[in-house]
Amino acid sequence: MRNYQKEYDNYHSKPKQKKNRASRNGARRKMKKILGKRVKGKDVDHKDGNPRNNSRGNLRLLSKSSNRSRK
Repeated sequence: MRNYQKEYDNYHSKPKQKKNRASRNGARRKMKKILGKRVKGKDVDHKDGNPRNNSRGNLRLLSKSSNRSRK
């Protein structure tokens, strides 16, 4: 069984991960402001894999399945 509290304590609560998460949320807000409702049901992908690089040229919309299967 997955222990979410331990996972949060050991990984997600770290300052670096908090900044990455905040930046990913910011990228989603930015795309939503630009594209409106077309963002619904999709993921915002960072082309270079860096969640802190939120330049418009680095962001694109992908379906959830293709974004989450990407390596």
